[in-house]
Amino acid sequence: MTRQPAISGILFDKDGTLLDFDASWGPVNRKVATFAADGDGELADRLLAACGMDPVTGAITPDSLFASGNTREIAEGMAAAGSTLTLDVLVPRIDDFFAEAAELSVAVTDLLPLFERLHARGLRLGIASSDNERSIRVAAERFGILGFLDYVAGYDSGHGAKPEAGMVLGFCAKTGLSPHQVAVVGDNNHDLLMGHAAGAGLKVGVLSGTGTRQTLEQHSDMVLADITELEAMLA
Repeated sequence: MTRQPAISGILFDKDGTLLDFDASWGPVNRKVATFAADGDGELADRLLAACGMDPVTGAITPDSLFASGNTREIAEGMAAAGSTLTLDVLVPRIDDFFAEAAELSVAVTDLLPLFERLHARGLRLGIASSDNERSIRVAAERFGILGFLDYVAGYDSGHGAKPEAGMVLGFCAKTGLSPHQVAVVGDNNHDLLMGHAAGAGLKVGVLSGTGTRQTLEQHSDMVLADITELEAMLA
């Protein structure tokens, strides 16, 4: 039986991991597509589909652009699918939409007591998201957990993008931990592959977002229903 490594820090993904993906991002994805389509409803539906969202049901395809891409990647996908707006227009406006949506986001559980307990165990905590850093901080402050975070990184924070190793290595540099002491927790394979690239000690998939057990088992050490099972796993 493989022994679980000693974990001293947890680096969380945000959307689908800490936040309920459908409740938090379904409406804003539609708003982004409508903007990118300049109000053309038929084109907006095509842009949604191109980025991985069923325009009728709202279902998100695992590991699609909406599931794991950053703002620039989503903008590039929409441009390739027919948006006539330039990336210089799309990228900052999409970032604005996402930051505004963070004010209305829905958590998968009551985050404050969970982060209080994890912090009390001496764990170093961080968030690494494909969203922009501003949106992460808005959501973290809204749910009362910003003060428990040692590290916040978005696609625009200078650590590179998922699935590259940079966000994990930045967390290690900030906390003094080695990668093998870090658990990376996320709902899609960009998160888990980032953990692999950095040599993280534990790669944990959660089923609260866009990934399925079948997709997450490919690159994770374990799959949990959601982050409420973390404490028992760490014990």
